[in-house]
Order: sequence, then structure tokens, then C-alpha cells
Amino acid sequence: MRKFLLLTLIISTAGCSSQDWRSASREPAGIAYAPENFSDAVIEVYAADAYSWRGWFAVHTWIAVKPQDAPEYTVYEVTGWRVKSGLPALREYTTPTPDRYWYGAKPEKVLSVTGEKARALLPKVQEAVARYPWANEYTLFPGPNSNTFPAWVGLQVPELELDMPFTAIGSGYAR
Repeated sequence: MRKFLLLTLIISTAGCSSQDWRSASREPAGIAYAPENFSDAVIEVYAADAYSWRGWFAVHTWIAVKPQDAPEYTVYEVTGWRVKSGLPALREYTTPTPDRYWYGAKPEKVLSVTGEKARALLPKVQEAVARYPWANEYTLFPGPNSNTFPAWVGLQVPELELDMPFTAIGSGYAR
């Protein structure tokens, strides 16, 4: 009975979406520092329940950085569908809102570093991103996948003190 209740709780609270990915929300969650109101440097890692049934068990994670006085964030994330299309798994783009819903799932901040520490660590994070060894690869399990990427950056820049969520399946691949 106990296992059944636990499974019921997991299924009822996980981000399993029955929506089509094309219509699932990608709106900002409102948890990121707005660049127009926050001029200091920012390094953040976000996690949201993975899309569809995968959200029952796992999260998708990504990194967002904003240099001091920058009008936008640069977001770095890894996705498998890019590889299937002949593109690198690692994607970089700029946006004023790095905290968008992940296809219907609201993100949470896993890490938030601001101010002087963020200014000091930002070049190290960017260098680590540039050296990511699996930028053109994606394997759902055991990795490398979307969770391997921030975990690997965290290992390269231990001063971030990044603690990946338990449900970041594939984060251990980076070790």
C-alpha cells in the first residue's frame, strides 16, 4: 500500500503533460531577475520536469548567465532533438527571460549566483561551456544529456557549488 501511495503521489505531482509540445506553455515563469531592473551579473541553473512521461522521473536543466549591465541573458542548454536534425546538442541563445516554462512545466532555480561572485565566475563558466566535450552528442540514458551539461560545467567550476537535483538523470555521466 505504501508503494502504491508513493507512486500515486509521484504521478499526481510530476510534470507529465498530456498537451502537445507545440501548444505547451513556454511563457516566462517570473522567477528570473529582470535585466532592466537588475544590472548586476547573474549565473543561474534552472530545472523543470521533463516533457511528457519523462517528467514523472526526470528534469531538464539549463544554464543562464548575464554579465553586469547586460540587457539579456545567454542561455545554454542541451537537447536531443537538435542532434536528430543534424545540429549540435548544445544550443546557445539570448533572451530577457531565461526562466521559461519547459513545455508546460514550471522551472525552479537550482542555483543562483549574483554580484561579485557571479562577475568573477562568469568567464570560467563561459570557458567551461566552450569546452563541453559532448556538445554534439545526446543519449537519454545514461547520458550525455541535458543534465550532464550543467553537471559537467559545475565540475569544471567547483566554486559554483552546484548541487544537481536527484531527478537530474544523466548528471552523473559527467563524473
